[in-house]
Amino acid sequence: MLKRSAGVLINVSTLPSRYGIGGFGPEIEKCADFLLDCGCRFWQVLPLTTIGLGNSPYSGNSAFALNYLYVDPDTLCKEGYITEEEKNDVVYNGTPYVVDYAAVYVLKERVLRYAYARKGEEIHDKLKKYLKQNDWAYEYALYMTIKEKFEQRSWLDWPKDFKYRENLDEKGFIESNSKEFYFYVFSQYVLDNQWGNYRKYLKGRGIQVIGDMPMYVSLDSSDVWANRKNYQLKADGTPKKVAGVPPDYFSENGQLWGNPLYDYKYMEENNYAWWLQRIDRMMELYDVLRIDHFRAFSEYWAVPADAETAKEGKWCKGVGNELFELIFKKYPKDRFIAEDLGIIDNKVVKLLKKTGLPGMRVMHFGYGDLTNIHTPCNYVKNCIGYTGTHDNNTSLGYLWELDDATRLKFLDYIGCDKDVWGRGAYDNISVKLMIKKLMESECQVAIVPLQDLFGFGSDCRMNTPGVANGNWQYRATQDQLDSCRKQYYKDLNIATGRF
Repeated sequence: MLKRSAGVLINVSTLPSRYGIGGFGPEIEKCADFLLDCGCRFWQVLPLTTIGLGNSPYSGNSAFALNYLYVDPDTLCKEGYITEEEKNDVVYNGTPYVVDYAAVYVLKERVLRYAYARKGEEIHDKLKKYLKQNDWAYEYALYMTIKEKFEQRSWLDWPKDFKYRENLDEKGFIESNSKEFYFYVFSQYVLDNQWGNYRKYLKGRGIQVIGDMPMYVSLDSSDVWANRKNYQLKADGTPKKVAGVPPDYFSENGQLWGNPLYDYKYMEENNYAWWLQRIDRMMELYDVLRIDHFRAFSEYWAVPADAETAKEGKWCKGVGNELFELIFKKYPKDRFIAEDLGIIDNKVVKLLKKTGLPGMRVMHFGYGDLTNIHTPCNYVKNCIGYTGTHDNNTSLGYLWELDDATRLKFLDYIGCDKDVWGRGAYDNISVKLMIKKLMESECQVAIVPLQDLFGFGSDCRMNTPGVANGNWQYRATQDQLDSCRKQYYKDLNIATGRF
């Protein structure tokens, strides 16, 4: 079981930086300072892997490859990959409060092209060694090179000699396109080194990183293209059924994610090789792994591929405990967290108990109801408690959304005067009292989103499920980090035995 402690949810993209988005640079050192000043030993991030539609970190074109937007120009310059002039050429001059993805995509690819042009040939042997050690990097680089050849179209729209991997002369294609192929290898090599060095730095300061692993992968990804048999696909590569969830707290029509579903029968025959490779990769990237949508290991929601909403789906039997038994032969259970939110039945509860993993509790879902498992007075030790998650509104925004009666009930539970709950930002009393209730609870680890430490409202929300655009953009400034009442939170963590 994890030690009683606390942490902050801050995505890497949120960190202050001159380059339009946070990355694997010196901003991580300042983040470490901030965490320790708040009395926190855990840093929770969203998936560090590639991003996809709507800039979501939960729908990238690889479940293994790192997001190239996180490459740090300062480190590249320091290590001789780029010049000062090239570094200054990719400084972002727009707003510091949101990520301008259109601009950042261009700037970060540009700096990687600069670096590859200068050092790619020089470290070619290192790249070849990196490929031998990382099978996924070969598949990713091959897939991305073909994707570039066909103007970023989905692999479903590639000519048949490329669409079906078994038809492709891989060696010949790579020889003919070696520059582009090794550019993608180079990008991952650099990113892995940058993040790996900061992992060591954080460990040295006593900070552990909680990562996040999406349950599903994108149809247009190297994972599906390179290993089609792992998924429930038709002969032409299109899904038979797709992933989603039925109507719940977040959406009255459910959520239609559209990801291909796993073919667990085939995976079982191969001793879950892909899943175990994926877990190995996640263990390289994070100290503790939050397994998103854990309930799908018990039963998953399968929706007809042509359905208009997720309402048309049905529950199907998941992989169960069999996979976790294999995982736990290699990794201790205290390196995993189960995201057991949403529609939870007895089958999910039994699976969670069988695995022994801590689940999650979210204050927003408790509404101050003393009988609700998400209300802090009902938390058990073997759980991770949150005020809210990346899918929730900020806590102040949540309070504003509640109807008057529910808000009064919630304020009464946290001990907040109904006449002062909405005042201020950094000194907002209602959010501070919510965090205090969370810290005082039995949960083993208490996690608070950065926006809640700031006391910010709905305009700083990270994601609204079911809404396609305008998500994943929130950024913080160094002034905001400096203005946060860090000593208050450190004193709170000390008083509740979390630091």
